[in-house]
Amino acid sequence: MTTAPESPTIAAFDARLVRVPLTRPWAADVTSVGVIATHVVRSDGAEGWGFSWTPQIGAEAVLALLAHDITAFAIGRSADPGSEWLALWQHLHEAGGGGITTIAMAGLNLALWDAAVRDAGTSLSGFLGAQRESVRAYGSGVNLHYTEEELVAQVRRWVDAGFDAVKVKVGKADVAEDLDRMRAVREVLGPDRALMIDANQRWELDRATSSLEVLADVSPAWIEEPLRADDLYGHIELAQRLGASSGIPIAVGENLHNVFRFDDFLRSGAAQIVQPNVVRVGGITPFLGIAAIAAEHGAAVHPHLLPELSGQLALCLRAVPGVPAPMAEDVEDAGFGALGALLDDSPVRISGGVLTEVYHAGLGIRFS
Repeated sequence: MTTAPESPTIAAFDARLVRVPLTRPWAADVTSVGVIATHVVRSDGAEGWGFSWTPQIGAEAVLALLAHDITAFAIGRSADPGSEWLALWQHLHEAGGGGITTIAMAGLNLALWDAAVRDAGTSLSGFLGAQRESVRAYGSGVNLHYTEEELVAQVRRWVDAGFDAVKVKVGKADVAEDLDRMRAVREVLGPDRALMIDANQRWELDRATSSLEVLADVSPAWIEEPLRADDLYGHIELAQRLGASSGIPIAVGENLHNVFRFDDFLRSGAAQIVQPNVVRVGGITPFLGIAAIAAEHGAAVHPHLLPELSGQLALCLRAVPGVPAPMAEDVEDAGFGALGALLDDSPVRISGGVLTEVYHAGLGIRFS
C-alpha cells in the first residue's frame, strides 16, 4: 500500500514595493502606481510570483500587512491556491473586512495561483479552461480633468485604434457641461459604438437621477459608480428609478472589496453589471466566487483594470445565456507592459479593440 504524497506547504514568502511611473498622470498627485510584488516558495521547491496594487494611497500599509501579519500566518500552511483565503480573511478581519486587508491578501493568493499553474506547466487559462480565444476590450481613461478638446482627442485615438466601446468620466459641477462633453464624444463615436460613463461616486441619489435623465440623450451603455460605493439602499432606489425611466444599467464593483458585498448588491437588484478588481477583492479565488454569484443573478461581469490579469480571467469566465460576454478595460497608457514594469513580455495583447493571450507560464506577471 502506497501513501499519497503530502501536499506542498508554504515554505517562504516575501514582498517588496515597486513604484511604477505613469506616462499619462491620472491627476496632479497621481503620477505613479504602487505595486507590491510578492514571491512564494513551496515546500516542494515550486515558486510563484504575485502582486498587490494600489494607485496612490496605502501601498506602504499593504506592504506592512504582507511583510508581517500575512507572512507569519502563511508559513507552514497549505500552498493549494484558495485554501488560505477564508482563514486569512477571518484572521485579518479585525483590521477590516475589505480595502487594505483584501488588497494585501491578493499578494499571497496570486502568488499561490502562479506557483500552482507554473507547476502544472501551463498558463492560467490552460489551468482554469479557456472559454473563448479573445475578449472585447474597451478604451478607458481618467479624464474628467481633461478639457473637452483633450477628451475628444483621446476618444479619436481609441476609435483610430479600433475600439468599438469607450468609457469616460462624468460628474462636472453642472450636468450641462457633462452633456456637452458627452455629445462631443458621441459625435466622434457615432451611433454604433458603445459609450459607458463613470461618475466615480460623485453624486447623491437625487442628483444621480436628474443627471442621468439628462445624459440619457447620449445613450450610455451603463452608468458606473453613480453613488457612494457602500450606499446599497441608494443603489436599490436608483435602479428602480432608472428602470422606470431611462433603463440605463448600473455598474459597480471597483470599490466593493469582498464576495459578501457583491452578493448584497446582486441579490437586492442594486446593480446589473459588476466589475470586480481582482486585487481589491483579494485575488483569483474570490474573483471566481463573485463571477459565479453574478451568473446566478444574470449579471454581466466586466473586470476592473489590470488587463494583464483580468483579461486572462475574462477568457475563462463561462458564458451565461442572455448575458453579455466579459470585456477587458484598457486604460490609456497604463498597462504594466507598456510602462516597462514587467520582467517578461506582457501575457496579453490588445489590438484592434480585442484582447488575446500571448504564450506564457503561470500568470505571466513578474515585476522587474
